[in-house]
Amino acid sequence: MKADRILGALYGQTLGDAMGMPSELWPRSRVKAHFGWIDHFLPGPAENNAACYFDRAQFTDDTSMALCLADAIFECHGEINADVIGAHILRWAEGFDAFNKNVLGPTSKIALNAIRDGKPVSELENNGVTNGAAMRASPLGCLLPAHSLDEFIDQVALASSPTHKSDLAIAGAVVIAWSISRAIDGAGWQEITDALPAVARHAQEKRITTFSASLAARIELALHVVRHATGVESACEQVYQLVGTGTSTIESVPAAIAMVELAQTDPNRCAILCANLGGDTDTIGAMATAICGALHGVSAIDTSFKQQLDAVNQLDFTRYSEQLYTYRCEREEA
Repeated sequence: MKADRILGALYGQTLGDAMGMPSELWPRSRVKAHFGWIDHFLPGPAENNAACYFDRAQFTDDTSMALCLADAIFECHGEINADVIGAHILRWAEGFDAFNKNVLGPTSKIALNAIRDGKPVSELENNGVTNGAAMRASPLGCLLPAHSLDEFIDQVALASSPTHKSDLAIAGAVVIAWSISRAIDGAGWQEITDALPAVARHAQEKRITTFSASLAARIELALHVVRHATGVESACEQVYQLVGTGTSTIESVPAAIAMVELAQTDPNRCAILCANLGGDTDTIGAMATAICGALHGVSAIDTSFKQQLDAVNQLDFTRYSEQLYTYRCEREEA
């Protein structure tokens, strides 16, 4: 059952990313005017300078970096090594020519340039607050048991450190990974959301490096907005206007939690709602739909969506899920 939920998390990440790709980084009004309503895979429009590199059902840097993280974990036999993770992400970035395309966030770009110049990850400052750590955190949720929160935070911080070391960025990655890990253990969404603000608070306050609003409070706001909205359209509009859907962790991670709630944890509905939200649609979609996939397992992913993702991306997600499951079991037994 856990292996099935891990596979669901990986397919959920990919589904949310690919569905949200065409509208990424556009205002909500422009998404509506251009697309009407997105409910199937579309190619990136030529006029979207972030999505124009991608074709129908292709995923973006979010899932590419998540797979880099998984590959680095496999190379190190289930252990997290920051320099190996950095090397894998850099190799992908150079292969995709990401430095010359509008696909890398500013924090990641600076960090990867320093890694390319030979600087070890331990010497990098990486105090940015964008969502590059959270967007790739799903493999960490698949790998790491959630029984010790402090140990969980430390492992996520280490995995995030090649590009992000700030308290807020780490806390955002912890929120996504911890939600996925608890879902893989069989916890229900209500149980997860009840505990999430305290998890976020602990992660953000463990080693304070920035002045920032409280991620815990923003998650509580996001859940309140969705639970008290009158209808889906009103809920999405309020998430966009009040919680925010930008590339900062303080907006996009709470927005992702809100969308899981709004979709009632249905991964297909979640991916579609995120794609139409406006803002960082692919990243919010990747994070939120990964959680939904972990809650319900791969069988909850629409067969047509799954077939298209497989045909276009030619990736063996079963191999990834089986390997992550093996390493998770080893950690649980240790």
